[in-house]
Amino acid sequence: MAKEIIINSLNKNFESIKKIDEGSVEYWEARELMSILGYEKWQNAEEVIVRAAKACLNSGQAVDNHFTALSKMVNIGLNTVRKVRDWKLDRYACYLIAQNGDPKKQEIAMAQTYFAIQTRKHEIFEQFSETDKRLFIRGQVTEHNKKLFSTAKNAGVTKFGSFNDAGYKGLYGMPLGEIENKKGIKKGELLDRAGATELAANLFRITQTDEKIKNDNISGDRDATQTHFMIGGKVRQTIKDIGGTLPENLQAEKHIKELKSEKRKLLKSKKN
Repeated sequence: MAKEIIINSLNKNFESIKKIDEGSVEYWEARELMSILGYEKWQNAEEVIVRAAKACLNSGQAVDNHFTALSKMVNIGLNTVRKVRDWKLDRYACYLIAQNGDPKKQEIAMAQTYFAIQTRKHEIFEQFSETDKRLFIRGQVTEHNKKLFSTAKNAGVTKFGSFNDAGYKGLYGMPLGEIENKKGIKKGELLDRAGATELAANLFRITQTDEKIKNDNISGDRDATQTHFMIGGKVRQTIKDIGGTLPENLQAEKHIKELKSEKRKLLKSKKN
């Protein structure tokens, strides 16, 4: 209940600071956004923005399409104003900032939840091609999976096979081997053959499990594995609640290695 209240509050605050530019495009100003995300010092906030912009660049997107530097005058007292640096952010930039913020901050953790739920509704990735969507989210899954396994190791997990499978059981309702058989894919190919929607569900599972283990000081194989299963189940229930297709029923896509190869060839042909 407490988390639902925080998420609803974040939703209200986030939408209340939204602005519309002369082209009828919605945007947010970074100084206002970072304040509601728990960043009091602009220096710390801008470090997160830079990381988010790098993630945007690494996904093959034009950073300037999502992060626009701007300056504005602010009142510093005694009828004195000063020019300060700010950023004009679109919804996708705000999503990246939430993903690259400090998960120890409750506001960031809730923002990650909020944006994961809102991804479908607001079509954050509508400017992406299907290939770019998959490549970007697959990269995020790889990065955050490494963080999760590091967190699990620090929490005393030793049976990583069981720990990993528990997350899949929660999200897919079956162990990894059965998922692969159902989808008709080779062992170890699940995430590389998953589409953008399926990858996004797994990314949410991974980041929220990592946060839960850290924030609740969970330790040991049994408790960490149960936590991974529980989080996977929560994500599965959310998919059910919004009427989405359960991940085990989503069709396997072309292997991610093929997409990378095709994109490299396309970029090479554009240069020549």
